[in-house]
Amino acid sequence: MIRVLAILTVLLGLAACTDATQDLSRPVEPLGNFTLGHSIVVAPNAQKLLVSRDATSEEWIETVDAAIEKRFRRFSGGKYYHFGISVEAFSLPPPIVPGKSALALRLTVWDDAGKKKMNEETELIHVIQVFESRLQLTREEQMQKLADQAALQIEDWLRERMAEDDWFRAPVGETIPADAVVVATPTPAAGG
Repeated sequence: MIRVLAILTVLLGLAACTDATQDLSRPVEPLGNFTLGHSIVVAPNAQKLLVSRDATSEEWIETVDAAIEKRFRRFSGGKYYHFGISVEAFSLPPPIVPGKSALALRLTVWDDAGKKKMNEETELIHVIQVFESRLQLTREEQMQKLADQAALQIEDWLRERMAEDDWFRAPVGETIPADAVVVATPTPAAGG
């Protein structure tokens, strides 16, 4: 019985150590013709759930935006897509209090060239840290882990849409080179 408990403890510890950014060090697997144009993160009504430490809307915007930028600026597919992300709810329980860290986001993807939404209804992204060791984590580290996991879940969802709904495919006859580099369009100067 003790051996079983020891093995279970080790497995739970390993599960808690999973890092949503570990794949970022590997070569980039293309996401069709996807290139991130703009990513707008807002948190006008972010709800604090259950027994949670405080976090401001500004902190969530900064943390989620950084995670999105880190994950999606790797792709250079040749066509711009934009994200609209709203932080809806979060839970950041203190170390000793029972509960799970959680984050809920709403995502809309826009096709820049087509000037239309890719998903008519916003996609709800739920992140719940089932296995976590909050004893060693600061509030900011909890937030970062949740944001990184949300960005990974968004990528996974986009890959599903690409496979099931043919998102991010190059038009027939058009190929996108593997080493495509997209040059950002200059922004017009204000008043000119």
